[in-house]
Amino acid sequence: MVNEKYYGYGTAPSIIRELFAYGLQKAKEVGKDKVFDYSLGNPSIPAPPEVNETIKKLVDEESSILLHGYSMAPGFESSREAIAKNLRDRFDTNAKASELYLTCGCAPALISVAKALTVKPEDNFICIAPYFPEYNVFFTAGGGQVKVVAPDIPDFQINLDALEEAIDENTVAVVINSPNNPSGVVYTEETLVKIGDLLKKKAAEYGHPIYIIADEPYRELVYGGVKVKFIPEVYDNTIVCYSWSKSLSLPGERIGYVYIPEKCENGKEIYAAMAGASRELGAVCPPTLIQRVVEECVVCDPDLEAYDQNRNDLYNGLIDIGYECAKPDGAFYLFIKAPNGDDMAFSEAAKLEENILIVPGTGFGCPGYLRLAYCVSNEMIKNSLPGFKRLFEKYGK
Repeated sequence: MVNEKYYGYGTAPSIIRELFAYGLQKAKEVGKDKVFDYSLGNPSIPAPPEVNETIKKLVDEESSILLHGYSMAPGFESSREAIAKNLRDRFDTNAKASELYLTCGCAPALISVAKALTVKPEDNFICIAPYFPEYNVFFTAGGGQVKVVAPDIPDFQINLDALEEAIDENTVAVVINSPNNPSGVVYTEETLVKIGDLLKKKAAEYGHPIYIIADEPYRELVYGGVKVKFIPEVYDNTIVCYSWSKSLSLPGERIGYVYIPEKCENGKEIYAAMAGASRELGAVCPPTLIQRVVEECVVCDPDLEAYDQNRNDLYNGLIDIGYECAKPDGAFYLFIKAPNGDDMAFSEAAKLEENILIVPGTGFGCPGYLRLAYCVSNEMIKNSLPGFKRLFEKYGK
């Protein structure tokens, strides 16, 4: 006998992973240069040079016992203070080390917050389509529910009327992911202010706070002078979950944090419950070497030139062919409309006919669209465009 819920998670197919595995096998058969894999959001720019330099320095100069030993459960205080200072320097916030809890990436951060906020089975977390499919796992981890707000097509901002309709007396939080995976859209400050005002109104109506959970692994990945608003600046009851997987290209190092500002209602209680949930998950004391690396490198910015070039070349190339897409201002994704209206069928056709691997939007709560991760080589983008053209000519009429 095993737990049916977790057995289901463990055996459920992942189309992203399946496409990635297919691409690896196909590359062995026809050559890597003939497979155009846009399936996986794995950073393709190297970590800033300061990261490797810091690792070498720490390994050469620090005590191995201290460097690889346990930290406190929420992370080294010196590391949390460096992160808090960076937040204070960049945003209108009075962040303190005591309000930060370091995690093994953003996923455990989101799960621990979900578990901390879930009190009864009727509690719900509102996700705005298109959204990261794992939210269905993360935000039900505490026994609550996920409610989905339909996508605001074609701009992929947020339909405030639909959001208001979704909120009920059991809503504990709205999940905001900006820049967004999979659309690459950045929610405007005006939109975020209106969401904050709406949540204040609904909180007063229902007699309890409604939080924003800000999922922000792509915060620094923006282009063309676009600014990502730090949500605690416009809404006090915001809990921030962050990771350096994308900004420092460290997805395999599993390092992130939860930030619960002092002004967040019931913040200390949420922090304690979140710490307890992390304990239950076994996700405490994240990798200590990388904590120290982040402490030194938190001020480093990613070099986005290659991503920006890919963004423009892929977007312009697809638009010129005739595809429809909201131009992304952040992250490293394009979200295109399936020319035949059927994302599943078009993804399969692209795979079998052109070795182009793109992810159906159905899994993101947005059927009829497809996600392309452009964290790839620029050469691959250019070489794939003729295949995209052939597909559009065949299926787009």
